[in-house]
Amino acid sequence: MLCVPSTWSFLLQEEIEKPYFQDLNRFISEEYSHNLCFPPVAQIFTAFDHCTFDNTKVVIIGQDPYHGLGQAHGLSFSVPDTLPFPPSLHNIFKELASDLGIPVPQSGCLQHWATQGVLLLNAILTVRAHEAGSHQRKGWEKFTDAVIQKLANEKNNLVFLLWGSYAQKKGQWIDRSRHLVLESGHPSPLSANRGLWFGNRHFSQTNAYLLKHHNQEIRW
Repeated sequence: MLCVPSTWSFLLQEEIEKPYFQDLNRFISEEYSHNLCFPPVAQIFTAFDHCTFDNTKVVIIGQDPYHGLGQAHGLSFSVPDTLPFPPSLHNIFKELASDLGIPVPQSGCLQHWATQGVLLLNAILTVRAHEAGSHQRKGWEKFTDAVIQKLANEKNNLVFLLWGSYAQKKGQWIDRSRHLVLESGHPSPLSANRGLWFGNRHFSQTNAYLLKHHNQEIRW
């Protein structure tokens, strides 16, 4: 059932063959057969579909997908065109406007970030409807740890955006001498309203670093 895109599978073949991933595959098959789960099966690996390993320049680590109807489509923090912005995404756009003067967009879909090399990676790639965290500790965390490790070990001059304590723990082993790691509070209202999100200027810092290392900046 779980089919990692070919542009990533050859790099992650050893991981895919491990017993935990086979157990995860069986679990997801059962869950999607008997419960309403998000995102749709065809969109579980959307982040990988739109951002290949070779093209990855920036990694944004989320936790698990939105669990409301129709919200999750495989890209962390993103929602399909027609849906209203969740609070975290609204605050991301507010920081973008403050940092780079970019008007708040009409669409909450971040696919255009992904196609430019931003891996919008949730730590957990699936969730049961209306049950946040329901697919934790089933194997996804090990898989996405392997993805992060593969990127950090085999590439140089990436930017990792770690928003909130969960993402920061997940990225604590990244070699800061080889990559830019930017940390701040989470864009959720709880964190943002305590002054831990706004003003982090992560988007301008990311572009400055990419340009310094001869990469094209992101058109946020």
